[in-house]
Amino acid sequence: MITIYLKQYNKIIRNADTELFDELGFDDILWIDLLEPSIKEQKAVENFMELSLQTKQQVEEIESTSKYSETENAIISNSHFFVPQGESFTVEPVSFIISNEGVLVSMRQAEFRTFREAEKRLQMNYRSYSTGYHILISLLEVRIDYDADLVEMVGKQVAAVSKEISSGSKIDKEVLYRINALQENTMLLRENIFDRQRVLSSILRSERFPNDIYPRLQLMLKDVSSLISHADFSFQRLDYIQDAALGLINIEQNEIVKIFSVAAVVFMPATLVASMYGMNFKMMPELDWQYGYLWAIALMLTVSGLTFWFFKFKKWL
Repeated sequence: MITIYLKQYNKIIRNADTELFDELGFDDILWIDLLEPSIKEQKAVENFMELSLQTKQQVEEIESTSKYSETENAIISNSHFFVPQGESFTVEPVSFIISNEGVLVSMRQAEFRTFREAEKRLQMNYRSYSTGYHILISLLEVRIDYDADLVEMVGKQVAAVSKEISSGSKIDKEVLYRINALQENTMLLRENIFDRQRVLSSILRSERFPNDIYPRLQLMLKDVSSLISHADFSFQRLDYIQDAALGLINIEQNEIVKIFSVAAVVFMPATLVASMYGMNFKMMPELDWQYGYLWAIALMLTVSGLTFWFFKFKKWL
């Protein structure tokens, strides 16, 4: 699907007809958004822009030149956007190309709230987005706001797990699975924000963006740095929570082992008495004694009780 944002009649008009490229020029178009485009749509954009769009493999590369590069005819920037799925995230690459005439081309394979919000801002205050450079910065600003929301959401989930462990409730493998999932989400979130930092730093070093954009870039970089610090704090807190959970599990297991050990020691003297009277030698006087059975039972209870009292006296129980 293709969406073309046109500058006409002092407002922004949306259109999806690729035949407009034969009638309009760069001055008439502000932004071309490609969402899961067809081959025909990609060819139409490439012919109009007189450049090649990025392939999915090129967008997903991690080299610095694949994140941001400047050619004679255009600026190319690739970034990763999060798509929340329940309590986890998937990462989708997005490609941006800005021509020398200031036309922005975005290509993606998934729908994002970022683009809907950026389009809303564009329609509400189109005079602030006179070029594709301003559209790109607006998209990154909105994305950083959503990244902050995700960092805050993960922080609340971490706090909830910490409160659950501190409340003394039973800790099972499900809690450990949740901690591991939160660790994975936090690492993905941090990598995603760090990717945004690399793109912003590259743009800040460029001399081809309008001058009014650079002060905004400075503020955006500060926001990104604070988000990375917050993500690092959440990850460190998760490490602490995991260590605490494992420590509590070990204590619980030690208590269980302790109970079995004490039970075995308490019944050991009784077992010894039973073993002695189970030998059935002829010279054992208790075999013919009418109270022999009761004597053996009383003796086993006595030695077990004395052993239990000794453990309590030593405060081992």
